[in-house]
Amino acid sequence: MISMLLAAEFAWWQTTAFKLVMAIVAVLIPAGTTVYLYLFKMVSFMQSRLGPMEAGPYGSMQLLAELGKNLQKEDIFPLKADRAVFALAPYVVLMSTFLLAVVIPFGPDAAFTNIDVGVYLALAVSSVSVIGILMAGWASASKYSLLGGLRAAGQLIAYELPLILAVVGVVIQAGTLNLQGIIAAQNQQEIFGWGAIGNPYILTQFVGFMIFMIAVQAELTQVPFDMPIAESELVSGYMTEYSGFRFLMFFIGEFATANIFAFLASVLFLGGWSVPPFVTDLLGIAWDSNWMNFIGPLVMLTKMLLLTFIIYWVRFTYPRFREDQLQKFAWKFLIPLSLLNIFATGVLKVVF
Repeated sequence: MISMLLAAEFAWWQTTAFKLVMAIVAVLIPAGTTVYLYLFKMVSFMQSRLGPMEAGPYGSMQLLAELGKNLQKEDIFPLKADRAVFALAPYVVLMSTFLLAVVIPFGPDAAFTNIDVGVYLALAVSSVSVIGILMAGWASASKYSLLGGLRAAGQLIAYELPLILAVVGVVIQAGTLNLQGIIAAQNQQEIFGWGAIGNPYILTQFVGFMIFMIAVQAELTQVPFDMPIAESELVSGYMTEYSGFRFLMFFIGEFATANIFAFLASVLFLGGWSVPPFVTDLLGIAWDSNWMNFIGPLVMLTKMLLLTFIIYWVRFTYPRFREDQLQKFAWKFLIPLSLLNIFATGVLKVVF
């Protein structure tokens, strides 16, 4: 039955519509889940609070209440703003998130696209959000917004380098830019002749994993890298002049992008949708069987929740960097360390 469903042929418009719906589900549902779990509840417990409790059982409907509140707010344009660019900026930021979701595989066949340069495409489209942020800062006709946009551009450019270099070690070890190929390599490779758990690259590329997660924190402008939206200095940075639905789009983009980066990190370093070989042996199924199209998304969701927990735990634990500290950390520490990791990976790849 499963094979028949997966092998069924659909018209182009049916396939496109289905992929569009699934892309929305893959972006918005995890975003709402992590906002409730971490932003509303985990942080409240860390600070000895209960968090939202009134909207729904245990505050479970608070996110819908926030959505309704923002949809009712007036859509305001500053008097001197460039209306077209101002209105378009949130869509550019959110488009980057959806484009990044397109390349993430959730199963052997549960993927929106499967191309040989999936890693390259993922890292390329993740940079599009910088354009949207600059558009928002410039078009707002506000010094706070402009400073926030310029800070964001400088920060994202600086931390995209270690982000990309951290992935190079994974590409060298897997020998492919295809995300499905990277998952297959982690499942089928062995560690010193022992293949019960495969070879999740978090073990051999732990330095790359740490650099990647730090760079993701900076790409998301999360504390301690939140200089572009520093409330005590810039009110809300490039989002200062936004209200209603457009502000909500920036909010959705921020948390949805955190989830998509966590999905990408799980593919690159945690084996993606696959499970360790000893688990598939116990279940009596092949690691890339049709059943993994149903099990894989649950595995990915579990790994994503683990990684986003780390992102938000860091966000609410560490103080903010100064602008000079932020730049020095990228150029004098992360980038040299990532280059050293690439060199070590290349040498070990040749030797072993």
